[in-house]
Amino acid sequence: MPSTINGASKATSYFTLLKQALRGEEMDYTQGSIRKAVIMLAIPMMLEMAMESVFALVDLYFVGHLENSREAIQTVGLTESVLTIMYSIAIGMSMAATAVVARRIGEKNPEEAGHSGVQAILIASVVTLALSIAGVIFAPDILRLMGASAEATAQGGTFTRIMMGSSMAIMLLFLINGIFRGAGNAAIAMKSLWIANICNIILCPVFINGFAFVPAFGLTGAAMATATGRSIGVLYQVYHLFKGKHQLKIRLSHFLPDFKVIRALVGIATPGIFQFVIASCSWIFLAELVATTGGDAGSAGYQTALRLMMFFMLPAWGLSNAASTLVGQNLGAQNVQRAEESVMKTVKYNVLFMLAVSIIFFLLGGWLVSFFSNDEAIRSVARTALMIMSTGFIFYGIGMVMINAFNGSGDTWTPTWVNLFGFWALQVPLAYLLAKYLEWGPRGVFVAIPVAETAITIAAFILFKRGRWKKKKV
Repeated sequence: MPSTINGASKATSYFTLLKQALRGEEMDYTQGSIRKAVIMLAIPMMLEMAMESVFALVDLYFVGHLENSREAIQTVGLTESVLTIMYSIAIGMSMAATAVVARRIGEKNPEEAGHSGVQAILIASVVTLALSIAGVIFAPDILRLMGASAEATAQGGTFTRIMMGSSMAIMLLFLINGIFRGAGNAAIAMKSLWIANICNIILCPVFINGFAFVPAFGLTGAAMATATGRSIGVLYQVYHLFKGKHQLKIRLSHFLPDFKVIRALVGIATPGIFQFVIASCSWIFLAELVATTGGDAGSAGYQTALRLMMFFMLPAWGLSNAASTLVGQNLGAQNVQRAEESVMKTVKYNVLFMLAVSIIFFLLGGWLVSFFSNDEAIRSVARTALMIMSTGFIFYGIGMVMINAFNGSGDTWTPTWVNLFGFWALQVPLAYLLAKYLEWGPRGVFVAIPVAETAITIAAFILFKRGRWKKKKV
């Protein structure tokens, strides 16, 4: 009987914690239970990232059932690959915003936290606007450069233009969520992605297939739905940014450029952006390599596998984001030991999550792939890609936490050098060697991915243990 009562009490405790996390109840992450702190941050962050991955899966599902689905899937995948450069800028800036905002919150200075967050928005908006205009103008050329077939380029030019043109919404969605995460309010970040995704899920079939007085736009409709959904999510963020019922204090005066803060943010964000551009460009190279060695079916199969993989990987990234906030706030509170303990606790949870994902892919990978294409050639490539790439999932989980721990401390250079080594000194040459010289084709690319990710994780863990990140000033 006592064990039954104890079990019921634990279940009630976890349920209460879940409700608190989803409601976004604020707490001081610099003291108290580390387990509670990780869970309170990780639950909404995981759900936030799961919602981000749903964007690509929803588009993939609907366009995968269009006529000429090979070209449509290839267009969606290649466009997403190019958009990762935009994501890199957004993630790099959000990383800087999270680190600085978390440090100011840890120092109990919410006014300066809000001021720093707004300065990050100003910087990123200027850069993204310029790249967005270029993307709209050169959309067909971008697809051709990525190795898309003539049919895919002709069919997908408008899709790519809309997606590139809506880059500002992508950037703001990432960046403002980074600001909220730094402040410890991960629930608002999560809810903004929920709203954006619900809109996308509703609008996708309407714009793609037509409904009532709305004509069918086909592939273009997928881009229209995604851009609209993300924009609505940004409006929700902006409302809460100015509402003021949280630790952040945003004022209109914060929008005046403060070059001292801007220089500090750029100093953190620049290597952070390089960090993700390095990774993104390597993935673009791999996508082009698969397209040229595997044809339309190989490219579409690889993109299908990547979208499925990211659906499960992004929640793990969300969990690892908890380490970023906890490191930043605890360093701000001069509690270095707690910062390190928080990272190792997050590693434990992420390893368990990625182990579960590996089992799912090994047992159900083929079944999952079947939802997104009726083409057996595409399914075959996707199944093979999933089986090979999932062998490194546990290492991915550890590596994510290490990278986010560095970034949360403001030490964005260390993971940048690690990525440069892992992706461009190892992954890209190995993929080219296996795919081209040994004539393994797409399979060679799939093998190179877990090999490189494992090397990145080992290097990051060694550098984390050396502890240079503990002395970083922000």
